[in-house]
Amino acid sequence: MREIKAIIRPSRLSEVTEELHGIEGLPGVTISGIKGFGKNRAKNAEDKLVYEMVEFVPRIQLEMVVHAEIVDAVVNIIQKYAHTGNAGDGKIFVSTVDEVVKIRTNERGRDAI
Repeated sequence: MREIKAIIRPSRLSEVTEELHGIEGLPGVTISGIKGFGKNRAKNAEDKLVYEMVEFVPRIQLEMVVHAEIVDAVVNIIQKYAHTGNAGDGKIFVSTVDEVVKIRTNERGRDAI
């Protein structure tokens, strides 16, 4: 199992999630609004927020745990539909998940996702 975290522009969320819906076996996606800054420290960002004198840019974080067989499909869709070609398009992180436990049923592993 793998955890995929992607940080993308808010304006790309609709297209990315629409395409993710088409992936057979995708168990679900958690979506959060976040803010942060990258190498450019949000200095030239058009959509920046200033909070206590620090500049941030708003972004969306997608999180999901998937079976290893569909990781490439998920990553490819996020990369394709989140891409604008401009600085600040985001990042995708893929990590190994050792265990998953479904709280309601106590199912574990593959059955839990």
